[in-house]
Amino acid sequence: MHGLLHLKNLESLRIYSTPLENNILQTIGAMPSLKFLSLWNCGLNGTLPKQGFCESTHLREVDIDYNNLKGNLSECFSNFTSLENIDLSSNQFSGNIFFLKSLTSLSTLRLSNNNFQIPSSLEPFFNLSKLKYIYADNNSIYAETEMHHLSPRFQLNRISLSCCGDVGSFPQFLYHQHDLQFVDLSNIYFKGEQFPGWLLGNNKKLQSLILINNSLSGPFRLPFASHLDLSGLDVSINFFNGSIPTEIGAKLPSLTFLNMSKNSFGGSIPASIGGMNSLRSLDLSNNQLSGGLPEHLAMGCSLLSVLILSNNRLQGQIFSANFSLTNLRELQVDGNNFSGSIPDCLSNCSFLSILDVSNNQLFDEIPRWMENLSRLSRLDLSNNAIFGGIPKWMGNMSSLEEIIMANNHLGGSIPVEFCQLNLKLKLLDLSANDISGSLPSCFSPLRISQVHLSKNKLQGQLTNAFRNSNLLVTLDLSNNHLSGNIPNWIGKLYQLSYLLLNNNHFEGEIPIQLCKLGHLSLIDLSHNNLSGIIPSCLKITTLNDVSQDYVHYVTTVALVNTSFSTEEPIEFTTKNISYSYKGKILTILSGIDLSCNKLTGEIPHKVENFLKIFALNLSHNSLTGPIPAALSKLRQIESLDLSYNNLSGKIPPQLVGLSFLSFFSVAYNNLSGSTPERTAQFATFEESSYLGNLFLCGPPLQKSCSATEPSLIQKAREEDGSIDMDVFFVSFIVSYIIVLLGFAVVLYINPNWRRAWFYHIEMGITSCFNFVVDNLPREFHC
Repeated sequence: MHGLLHLKNLESLRIYSTPLENNILQTIGAMPSLKFLSLWNCGLNGTLPKQGFCESTHLREVDIDYNNLKGNLSECFSNFTSLENIDLSSNQFSGNIFFLKSLTSLSTLRLSNNNFQIPSSLEPFFNLSKLKYIYADNNSIYAETEMHHLSPRFQLNRISLSCCGDVGSFPQFLYHQHDLQFVDLSNIYFKGEQFPGWLLGNNKKLQSLILINNSLSGPFRLPFASHLDLSGLDVSINFFNGSIPTEIGAKLPSLTFLNMSKNSFGGSIPASIGGMNSLRSLDLSNNQLSGGLPEHLAMGCSLLSVLILSNNRLQGQIFSANFSLTNLRELQVDGNNFSGSIPDCLSNCSFLSILDVSNNQLFDEIPRWMENLSRLSRLDLSNNAIFGGIPKWMGNMSSLEEIIMANNHLGGSIPVEFCQLNLKLKLLDLSANDISGSLPSCFSPLRISQVHLSKNKLQGQLTNAFRNSNLLVTLDLSNNHLSGNIPNWIGKLYQLSYLLLNNNHFEGEIPIQLCKLGHLSLIDLSHNNLSGIIPSCLKITTLNDVSQDYVHYVTTVALVNTSFSTEEPIEFTTKNISYSYKGKILTILSGIDLSCNKLTGEIPHKVENFLKIFALNLSHNSLTGPIPAALSKLRQIESLDLSYNNLSGKIPPQLVGLSFLSFFSVAYNNLSGSTPERTAQFATFEESSYLGNLFLCGPPLQKSCSATEPSLIQKAREEDGSIDMDVFFVSFIVSYIIVLLGFAVVLYINPNWRRAWFYHIEMGITSCFNFVVDNLPREFHC
């Protein structure tokens, strides 16, 4: 870059996404003709050098966004009086913005994503008469006592201050603006304020108004006159109440985007919305709206592509016969009280990609017209009362990406036609139905990330289904009637994080191939007929422990390419209670449940592969040996159940160090010695945690470990009434042998008794022979 020193006449320097050294900023001062500078995303760091860059007062445009520059700019930009456009976005600059007061030529100001302290009054900018555009999102906005007699000299076109902070009332300078076209004040709290209808009245050219999460309350009042230019309005996540104005369609006829979700609006949906002929997206979800869908909406908004009415109190049929929303791509009406059947008019929506009608009162079978939706990519019919089977025509919908039909009454089997979805299908949720039969062996979608087939009646072996689904993150086949061995190919599903095969009839050993799964967070194989030992190489982890590449895959790439969503619930039993987990907790949840099987051998002593496990359940097996002291290294564990096994030895006292343990049971084993010290979490465990161990003593058990007490063994036998079977068998055999030897000695000593004994033996044999011969059928006689 030293060659730039010779570029005396250079007027424009623009470098994008190219790593540069910081000394490039020092050479800027040696370019007296330079007017336009752009160093976007060039990896610059540190502070702006006083010699060089800060001396370039001739610059008219500066763009140094998306770097790692920091520091206070008050001593650098004060003399940049010729500067018209400045972009300092996405750096780490801090301090106040009073250094901008002298930049009288400034037209565009971009300060987003820094640490600037910006007063809500914008008083430092009042003398900048040419200022038109302000973008200062994600800085610190603070309230400042305003001089009400002062008014700014600027007339803004666009302002975006979305971020954070409690500033009380709306800034006074907004009352003096008349040329605004775009306003975004999201996430700034104007407590006690109502909807600023005056902002619409004062700015006839306003096209977009975004007031998300502003703590606005009260009724939603529109200005008296209609606003013909407003195309976007978002007032979601506030506290508006009352009804949506009945005249909203007439007052705002040009809206293309309207979002009033997550408020407390009641009443019905205004029919005047049907007059918004340009409306493309309408979101009224998460309110308290009642009544039905206005027929004017279904007829008038012919350009509508997104309609979201979830979680209200709407009722009646979803749509009537009068319907012209043929451009719908996304329809979400879940969480209402809609009844009847899925309307046949939706068959005309050839672009429909998302359909969610869950949590309603719908009935009837899945309509046949869905086979005409060749572009359908997502189908959600969960939580309804739909009867019938899965239609085979779904296999012909080559664009289908998501099938969600959970919590219905679907019967029959999974059609073999589903194998035709192997190229596109990303999510399959048919859980909590009555689906029977076996999984088609050809069904192995290449891009699928989530499979939820739990709580059905599936049977047969898990042969080749999902064998090639290498992007699979969740495989939930729990609560079915599947049998056979757990296939070895599961070890090749390297992205698998959640494996739930519990409550089936699987047998054989736990495949050693499961040790190849480096991202496994949850494994539940409980309530099967598995035998053999527990592989000591099993790896259980959480997203906090794996590589950042995989975290990125699950949280971003998988969401885009494979429809992975943590909002699909997963059931897992911990602390003897079955919980349904979803959301962020799934990214930190980890556990092993191998209970209720026929596993043998010892508990693995190597626990380094699952140090941050949340729950471990090995109960109701035939495990032997001691409880490993290494379990004390599981510092994050909250539930540990080793009950109903044949474990022996003492309970390791080191377990007392498990400070998060809230459920603990070693009941019904062969443990001996004293119970752990009653301290920390172990002070909360009751007698039920230790019952059924005859040689275990100490609180909370009733048996004392004092030497002055009767023998523990004797006392246990007296209290329990049980029999030592080994002692019983030895005593019986010895007694039997002694009796036989005594009888033989008596016969040997007394000849008269000996003759009588053999006489009776001979007579008995003869009588038995005659009886058998006399009673044989005739054909058996010679």
